[in-house]
Amino acid sequence: MFDLVADVPAYPQFLPWVTAMRVRSDSESETVADMIVGFKGLRESFTSRVVKHCPDSVVVDYLDGPLKYLHNQWGFRDDGKGGVLVDFEVDFEFKNRLFEMLAGQMFDKALRKMIGAFEERAAALYGVGPSGNSSSSAHSAA
Repeated sequence: MFDLVADVPAYPQFLPWVTAMRVRSDSESETVADMIVGFKGLRESFTSRVVKHCPDSVVVDYLDGPLKYLHNQWGFRDDGKGGVLVDFEVDFEFKNRLFEMLAGQMFDKALRKMIGAFEERAAALYGVGPSGNSSSSAHSAA
C-alpha cells in the first residue's frame, strides 16, 4: 500500500478528477509534483511535496495553488494477518471563498470517492479488497 500511495506519477490513471501530473523532482524519499484537477468546468493546478518514509508513512504538504494550506498523511501498519491497516488524515483551507463553498458542500463525498479509488487500485494491483479496517478523517478550516 505504501508503494501505491507513493507512486504519485500514476495518480491520473486511477484518481477521479486528476487530469494530469507533472513531476518536478522525484527521489526515493521525496517527490515534488504539479497535479491538475478538473471538476465541472473548473480546472486548478496544485503543487505539493510528498515525503516518503518507507514503509510507514507518506506525508503531503501543499506548496502552491488555490488553497491557503493542505496537509495530509497516510500511515501504514501491519494488521497481524498479512495485510495492512491504512490511516489517512487531511487538513486544508481554501484561499477562494467560491472554492470553499463548492468544496465544502462536496468535500466529504469527493474524499470518499478518492479513497475508494485507492482501494479499487489496490484490489486491481494486489488482488485484495478493502477490509473496512482503514480509517480516515478530514478537517477544513473556515
